[in-house]
Order: sequence, then C-alpha cells, then structure tokens
Amino acid sequence: MNDLTDNDVYWWCPLEDREPDTRGKILFAAYKEIHSQGFQAASLSNILAHTGVTKGALYHHFPNKLELGYAVIDEVIAKRIDLSFILPLQHFDHPIDGMIELIRNAGKAFSMTDIELGCPLTNLAQEMAPIDEGFRIRLNCIYQKWHRSITDLMIEAKKSGHIIEQIDPEALAVMIVATLEGSIVAAKVAQDLNKLYLCGSGLIQYLKLIRKQ
Repeated sequence: MNDLTDNDVYWWCPLEDREPDTRGKILFAAYKEIHSQGFQAASLSNILAHTGVTKGALYHHFPNKLELGYAVIDEVIAKRIDLSFILPLQHFDHPIDGMIELIRNAGKAFSMTDIELGCPLTNLAQEMAPIDEGFRIRLNCIYQKWHRSITDLMIEAKKSGHIIEQIDPEALAVMIVATLEGSIVAAKVAQDLNKLYLCGSGLIQYLKLIRKQ
C-alpha cells in the first residue's frame, strides 16, 4: 500500500531529485501521521503502511521515533514555513502590501480539513514543547526565523518610509506570527473557517492603519 503521490512529496524534495527517495517518503508519511494523530499517538506501523517500505529501512534512516519526529520538524515543517510565509515576502516591492497579500492567499488556501487538523507547528508546540527539550528547541528555531524575517522586512519598511515611525518592528513581527497561528487555533476550536477569516481581516486592518499613505 502506497498512498503518497508525487505532488505530496515534490514540494519539499530538492528540485534535482526526479523521484522522492525512501527517506523522503518516510519523512512525509511521518509528517502526515503526526499532523493527524499528534506525535505521541503517531504509529510507526501506519507510517510504514503508507510508504510500503520495511521496518528495517525505516530504522536504517531513523534510529527511533524521537529522531524521526525531530527530522519532520527540521526538514518538513520548517521548509513549509519557509515556502509559505518567509520566502514569498522577498518578492514584494511594498512590505505591507506584500504581507497583506500573503495573509489573503494563506486564508484562501485553507480548507475545513486544514482547520480540523490545525497547524502542525502549533500542534507540536502545544503537545511536545512542554515535555521534550529537543522538540522545544527545534520548534523555537522555526518561530525565531519567522520572527526575524518579518522584523527585517519591517526595519526596511521604516527606513523606506512605508510604515509609521511609532512601530517597533520586532514587536510587530511577533504579533503577526502569533495572530496567524492563533487564528488557526480559533477556527479549529470553533470548527468554523469564518473565525480564520475574521482574524485575518483584523490583522489586515491593523497593517493598513500603520502603513504610510
């Protein structure tokens, strides 16, 4: 049994890789299992069933479940944040307009299934950061990189006169990330996509208020 498709795995495999290798298939299957079940309840048997690889092949690449979980954070979740929320900001001439467009596009991409599962980064932060230091450190690194990318963007926005002088770029960055992540939690609890849209709309309104005309 192998229910992973090329589209599932190509988005995070190196561009030069024509086919996802065994390690890549295991990683993405583990990501899907952890996302749907949580790390502690994730089943290695389910991961193997969805990839068609042997238990020996899994342990050849990952000595234990914990190391597999760490690799999912480092190589899958971190890359998803990079591709979805960090790299796109480099391609906008106006930082505030770029951030607004990113928020709108992210909202449009969410389905009810996404809301039911929640954000994998937030899920693991809530589940594993309090009980495993390895998870906490890795998850914090993702958040710190995300914060820094927005902070740098807003520092440049202040220098170029795109936002009002009273704004603290670092505080703004932390608030944006917290709002984006929190909007998914609010929608998940309510099982209502409209909660996600309301949070996004409120954040966009704030960004427009701090933008210099």
